[in-house]
Amino acid sequence: MMSGHYTSIENQKVSGSVPAVTDPPSFKFSDPNLQTFPPSAAQGNIGGSGGSRPPPIVDDTFSKPVSGSDESQQLSWFQVFSLSTYKPYFDIDTIDVLDRIKDSLYPFNGAFKEKTSSNPDLYGPFWICTTLIFVAASIGTFVTYIAHKLKHQEWNYDINVVTWSAGLFYGYAIFVPLCLYLILKYFSVPSGLVQLLCLYGYSLFVFIPALCLSVVPWEIFRWVIAGVAGFMSATFVALNLRAHIMSAGERWVLIVAGIFLLQLALSVALKIYLFKITV
Repeated sequence: MMSGHYTSIENQKVSGSVPAVTDPPSFKFSDPNLQTFPPSAAQGNIGGSGGSRPPPIVDDTFSKPVSGSDESQQLSWFQVFSLSTYKPYFDIDTIDVLDRIKDSLYPFNGAFKEKTSSNPDLYGPFWICTTLIFVAASIGTFVTYIAHKLKHQEWNYDINVVTWSAGLFYGYAIFVPLCLYLILKYFSVPSGLVQLLCLYGYSLFVFIPALCLSVVPWEIFRWVIAGVAGFMSATFVALNLRAHIMSAGERWVLIVAGIFLLQLALSVALKIYLFKITV
């Protein structure tokens, strides 16, 4: 039988026993090290004196792509295939289009580029080229039809007039300004591609009445009409680009002369292939 006496282990060290927990030492903070929240105006201002404006909430320096980076260049390249990129250039009033057409009929003014520098459009050039294709095809088809009927000959519609006219006018209005844009970039002349497209598009308007007058069955008259239209169109483009291209140095004369001769070559091509209607 076990004894009723128990041994106290309060002051004994037992293997595996948990040491007694003592009270943690107390720490005291001195008053100068305490901080208050929210901080005062002087404490919350970074590098400034009290009463100045607070720092900006968000710094968007890294939220924007760096200029010239691969990301920004890739985005700008993809924007070429987006319809929203070209939407502002078709947002124009009819009155403005008519005013620009009127300016294209006064080639010696030379103020068209300055007027359209802030808001060039592609609406007018598109419909001018489309109207030229329609006029060339319709007038040529109608006159040749009447000619065959008067001679009691069989008449067949020539679809090549439409395709040739579309390739000529659309191709000229797009690729010629694009080539000129690259040339000006090579000579470090600041230029805008949309402005060049706008200028060349409106320069073709004078060929619409010229095509309408080509139904007159006089060969000399047709040559005169083609020559006058070509001269007006070439003068309109050359004078509007002359002051701008003069920054290219001594070669600006050659560039302007090439622009003028290329417009004249267009009028000769129109005379040979479109102004040959016979009745």
